[in-house]
Amino acid sequence: MATKADRPLLTDIATRAGVSMATVDRVVNRRKGVSERTRLRVLEAARAVGYLGDEEAAHIGAQRAMNITVLLPAGTNPYLRLLGDRVRARIGEREASAPFLRCFFIESFNAPALAAALRRAADWSDGVAFFAIEHPEVRAAAEEVAAQGVRLVTLVSNLGDRAGVAHIGLDNHAVGRTAGLLLGRLAGRREGAVALVAGSRNYRAHSEREAGFLSLLDEMFPALSLVGLREGHDDAAQNYRHTLALLDQQPDLVGIYNVGGSSGGITRALRERGREEVVFIGHGLTDDTRRALLDGTMDAVFDQDPDLLLDRALAALARAQAPQGALKLDIYFRENLP
Repeated sequence: MATKADRPLLTDIATRAGVSMATVDRVVNRRKGVSERTRLRVLEAARAVGYLGDEEAAHIGAQRAMNITVLLPAGTNPYLRLLGDRVRARIGEREASAPFLRCFFIESFNAPALAAALRRAADWSDGVAFFAIEHPEVRAAAEEVAAQGVRLVTLVSNLGDRAGVAHIGLDNHAVGRTAGLLLGRLAGRREGAVALVAGSRNYRAHSEREAGFLSLLDEMFPALSLVGLREGHDDAAQNYRHTLALLDQQPDLVGIYNVGGSSGGITRALRERGREEVVFIGHGLTDDTRRALLDGTMDAVFDQDPDLLLDRALAALARAQAPQGALKLDIYFRENLP
């Protein structure tokens, strides 16, 4: 009977295959970074020294499922938390043929932190899906990672037209125009002030929605005056303070469009001041926005299905299908809540 000392070791495989211990470790643990020719040589050596049986070698030698990392902004944005929960649910319910998923929350609006996270993810990942910040450091990191052969796809907010970086999300300029049309119609007044609240203009999605909204108001509702954009960084407390200030400073305020998330701070301020007549449109169907629609504080919520978003992102990373254009915009009112 063979003793523990007699059993073959990874060093025996490395010696026989003529490769490093790190390469053997990558092959045995099915990690990326090894050519197909070297992988087969290591598996043959593992069988020859008796480290793996034929069945084990066949299992390890089978096509490896993709490693995919999802990077999302941290913070209080309920929609992004919901998206993270959906990713984690898929991790827990993973089928044998599905990709290996990891999900990390990166400090919101911190471009160097996102760039560093992209570079860290590249060592393990075959593909990375991330919520992009429009910043030179993030663009440079994305280009560097893509050049290493890691597939990239941006979620919700993109980096513009960048080679090698696909995008899954809405047509945000059209979304902004739709918000402008809806707010102007619902306000039902020729004159008054309207306000924009955003997470940050460093999110291309937010700046494109802002541009679409403003272009529609200029065309169809020129008597509605914009009182400026507040950046609330998708934080409920900041959005609450911004809205209180707006209500105090603009007694003729007739509408608010939150192009970002964390609408709960805005609805709290509107309720406290008894200003539910202000038309309020926001993004992301979550528990807080659902309650606000039901009690009449919000008039409409624009949504993109988080499961469809993930399905399309994973398909794009797997190259099973190319991105199929912009996602469909769902608009929810109190009367058509699912």
